Amino acid sequence: MNSPLRQGKLRLQRLFVASWLYEGAGGVVKFSVVFVSVAIAALSLAGCAANQASNGTQAYASARGPQTAPKTSDRDPWTLPTPFGMFYSEVPRQEVAYQSNASPGSIIVDTKNRYLYYVTGKNQAIRYSIAVGAEGYGWHGTSTVSMKREWPSWTPTPGELKRFPDLPRYMEGGPENPLGARALYLGSSLYRIHGTNEPWKIGAAVSSGCIRMSNNDAIDLYDRAKVGATVIVR
Repeated sequence: MNSPLRQGKLRLQRLFVASWLYEGAGGVVKFSVVFVSVAIAALSLAGCAANQASNGTQAYASARGPQTAPKTSDRDPWTLPTPFGMFYSEVPRQEVAYQSNASPGSIIVDTKNRYLYYVTGKNQAIRYSIAVGAEGYGWHGTSTVSMKREWPSWTPTPGELKRFPDLPRYMEGGPENPLGARALYLGSSLYRIHGTNEPWKIGAAVSSGCIRMSNNDAIDLYDRAKVGATVIVR
């Protein structure tokens, strides 16, 4: 299933999602299944772009960078492709104790453990599961939320089009857009915290540099975060 998606030959059309919760020693995990039909279409895209990171270091992200990666962490999601759809695990967002000197409203991205924390008060935060940059695509630094968009559109950069000439020149926002339901733009860079059209990859190191969240979590964070909020990527 991964190979044709990387080649941009197929698109998964989600019909509906069923979910259930399991509570074990490691906490609550939600298991979901995306029931799909396969249709000939243009692309399945990662949706990020190369640009100067806000801390002054060059970070790279291609529109269709690495889409799969070997298991590198206990946070890697459990997935099971089937002829009927993609079964996958999710870690629901939750309020947690979190030691930090950051002011309420700040966003802290823990790339190693693949969590994003929205600071709500002294040593308190809401924790979200995220997908982070694959090897060679990650970055670290401090930025701010410069812009927020609902169902953002996506335009590949000239460098991306040179590497991948079959990319669309422009993609309207919507369920099939790789930026998902919401996006928070970071500084003057092209990096974003955004939703996804591939929720089964949340928890993995597979993105092209942007921080991915499930669409439900992206909407929740979007409603909480303010333009100008500090974003720390570690």
